[in-house]
Amino acid sequence: LKGEKIGIIGGTGSGKSTLLNLLSGFIVPTLGEILLDDKHVISSPKESNLRSWYKLISYVPQKIYLKDGTIWENITLSDDRNKIDEERMIWAAEKSLIIDYINQSEEGFDSLVGENGIKISGGQSQRIGIARALYKKSSILLLDEVTSALDLDTEKLLIRNLMNLEDDKTIIFIAHRLSTLSKC
Repeated sequence: LKGEKIGIIGGTGSGKSTLLNLLSGFIVPTLGEILLDDKHVISSPKESNLRSWYKLISYVPQKIYLKDGTIWENITLSDDRNKIDEERMIWAAEKSLIIDYINQSEEGFDSLVGENGIKISGGQSQRIGIARALYKKSSILLLDEVTSALDLDTEKLLIRNLMNLEDDKTIIFIAHRLSTLSKC
């Protein structure tokens, strides 16, 4: 249902990431279908409403892709600073807990992350990925092990921030630690 926070836990190889890949439309079901409000979203390669679905979702995978650019470019997926929503970008950085790192950096949002985030930590990459998803204003967030590189205190704060997002935002979490999903 709209606004639910759903947690998925399971052992390695149990199909958690495959489920998110199905929900995201990256793979299509060989049998069955995925419905949203009784409408086909993903059923087969021939019949799908993926374009409209992609507008509704943000998928944050285990390994975040970061382009060789600035933090603001990686959050907004834009290369024109004049066309971004600066207030939304700052809000997303705050909610994803990357803002402290940004504020402590000499270049701030203009700090370079390097190819695939080589200049930052895994936890910072994950939080930029989450900020990107929040910046997009998606109705549905698909989060696959997005706290795996965070310490427990940062993870708790981040999960609290995500749980306190707008009531109409649906979030599907995958995690290995049951404590991560305790509020789902």
